[in-house]
Amino acid sequence: MNTKILFRSSILFFFCMISIQAQEVLTIEEAMKIALENNFEIKIAKNNTKISETNVTIGNAGMLPTATASVVDNNSITNSTQVRQDGTSTSLDNAKNNNLTYGVSLGWTVFDGMRMFARLDQLKELQKLGDTELKRTILMKIGQVNSAYYDLVQQQQQLAALDTSIVISKQRLDLAKNRFTIGKASKLEVLNAQVDLNTDMVALLRQKESYANSKILLNQHLARDPKINFTVTDEVTVDNKLLFADLLDQAQKQNPALELQIINKRIAELELKQIKADRYPVLNLTSGYNFTESQSSLGFTSENSSRGFTYGFNASLNIFDGFNQNRNEKVAKLQIENSKIAIEQQNMILNTQLSTAFQTYLTNLELIELEDSNESIAKQNLEITLDKFRIGTITTLEFRTAQLNYVNAKVRHSNAEYQAKLSEIALKELAGNISF
Repeated sequence: MNTKILFRSSILFFFCMISIQAQEVLTIEEAMKIALENNFEIKIAKNNTKISETNVTIGNAGMLPTATASVVDNNSITNSTQVRQDGTSTSLDNAKNNNLTYGVSLGWTVFDGMRMFARLDQLKELQKLGDTELKRTILMKIGQVNSAYYDLVQQQQQLAALDTSIVISKQRLDLAKNRFTIGKASKLEVLNAQVDLNTDMVALLRQKESYANSKILLNQHLARDPKINFTVTDEVTVDNKLLFADLLDQAQKQNPALELQIINKRIAELELKQIKADRYPVLNLTSGYNFTESQSSLGFTSENSSRGFTYGFNASLNIFDGFNQNRNEKVAKLQIENSKIAIEQQNMILNTQLSTAFQTYLTNLELIELEDSNESIAKQNLEITLDKFRIGTITTLEFRTAQLNYVNAKVRHSNAEYQAKLSEIALKELAGNISF
């Protein structure tokens, strides 16, 4: 009987493999590559990074001069009357007057209390902030892709376990019918076998539904058509060599959430520098070249024109502003203090998350070994039960119990591997070292 069951399982597995080969076999490496190229949130984060990079210029920091070209043309038509000192007067209706001025002016702030240098450094820190935000987004999305992918692997393994259960249940139904035909079993045994087979088929249909929905979810993470059909690899490989000390050291150096807080502290310090710059004088150089032309229908001069170079400077110093300078500096210092507290808080959160995740990881590794042993024992028990059931020395209830124990053991083993993989992904995400 065992030979027949194995033969039928092999045939079922063969046809399943033919169906799978007709689909795209998606590896985890390919899934991560697609996510990096297509995921909408990653695309937005990349564009934000480009914006931050574009803003890092000395012109944006205020270090370069500004040149402005201008044209002003004023015209008027008036009724004018002029009375001279000797008492004579002149009048003209609809007198036309025109004044045209055009030229180029140049302005350059040569000293502003070093504000422009602090501003440039702040722009560079904002670029780092954008890079770190991109890194955090990528790590988070890659972690989601990994979790969704290995969830599919686990469900695919459960489908295989349920397929095996159906093969066994069909074989049991055939045996029950044969026994009933020759008078060695009652109709009740046939009905019970049919009910159990139907129960297994319902479980298989539910699992297929869950598997299909999980595929749609993974396609969503990959930002592609949810109708794309594919299959995944059938193994979950868990890295069981992770060490807490190494993970903690990596997290202190490259965890994105912690990096963001450190960068925010630097930005707050540079903001204080810019505020302190208001205590120093501001010196601006100005120059220009202007053309002026004017025409008047009434008056001593009918036309006038001039052109020439202008230059100069202006300097200003804030002497008193209602104590706002002191207030602004105090607020900036408090912002720096808050950023220091945020770094300490993030460190504590990170250590807590790592500690709990690592403990879960160790537990899941032990569960893998235990469930692997349970599956082996359940398999041996099912084989013995099959032999006894064939010769009629055990009840159908005992047979069904052994069958369910085997299926449940396979499912638990698959789930233990999946949970361990999730723990591994969580630890690497916290440490900032997920490979992609």
